[in-house]
Formats: sequence, structure tokens, C-alpha cells
Amino acid sequence: MSGLKTYYTEQVAPKLKESFGYKNDMQIPALSHIVLNMGLGEAIQNIKVLDSATEELMAISGQKPVITRAKRSIAAFKVREGMPIGCMVTLRRERMYDFFNKLVNVALPRVRDFRGVPPKAFDGHGNYSLGIREQIIFPEIDYDKIDKIRGLNISIVTTANTDEEGFKLLSLLGMPFRK
Repeated sequence: MSGLKTYYTEQVAPKLKESFGYKNDMQIPALSHIVLNMGLGEAIQNIKVLDSATEELMAISGQKPVITRAKRSIAAFKVREGMPIGCMVTLRRERMYDFFNKLVNVALPRVRDFRGVPPKAFDGHGNYSLGIREQIIFPEIDYDKIDKIRGLNISIVTTANTDEEGFKLLSLLGMPFRK
């Protein structure tokens, strides 16, 4: 079992149960899955961009990304329905906990002028979304081999019902929120 998963079951879950007064262990919020998404608008002109972004996302997550395609045509952006415009990965179970641990302890402290992540990025149901401007904060990315600095979106999906429960869960797991 992952170190963070063990920490959750032994330390975090009892604290959450006590602070919110849950009667059943199944009510305790937990991480459900983490979604990494890279939108690549420049893939419309240059399809090779998609290959390098897929390789980078595979190195970051340890799992092969899925190519996302346009749902509808938009003439102003020269996008046709079905064109590849991004890639995404959904992490669950062990890989999810390993990635969360790497994100909190390794990648986020490497961000320039880092003062914490904003606590207002919850969606109303306890899920947290985070945008990263540079993929080079992850140690798996070799700075010399990248062709362009790209950003990615990270969505941390929890089983919490409210933002307060989600905030408490993520802060107990070590997410560095801004004061």
C-alpha cells in the first residue's frame, strides 16, 4: 500500500470522522481520482505537438494518456468535429496516491515564487482544480528535451459533499493552501 494511503487510513480518516461527527466510516471523504488534462490548441496546425505532449504526460503520470477530440466544429478557431485537440489521464488507486504525494512534496515547491495554492478553487462539491503553467516542475521532464513549455490542469476529485470537507481532507493530506 502507498505511504499516503496508509497515512490517510491511520491518521487523516479518524481526524475527519471526529471533526465532522460521521457515524459511518463510509461517510468519511476520500480521494476518488485525479485527472490530468493538457489542452493543445496548436495541435490544429501541427499534429506533432500532440505526440510530444503525450510523451510528457505519460512521463508525469506513469500511465498512457487518451487523446481528446473536439466535440463540435468551431469555424472561428478552425476546428472540425473529431480533430485531436488535447490529451488526458485519469489516475486511480495507487497511482493516484503516488501522484498526489509527488505533486505536494516535489512539484509544487519547485514552482517559482510559490506561496501556496489558492483555497478558493473548489467547485462546490468538494473537488479541487489546479492549473499549472509549466510542466517542467515535475522531475520526470528533462528540460533539454522539451520543445515548448506547456501547462496542464489537475482536477482532484473527492467523495466529499461540501467544499469545507474537501478543504479539510486535502489540507490534512498535505496540500499547501495559501493563508
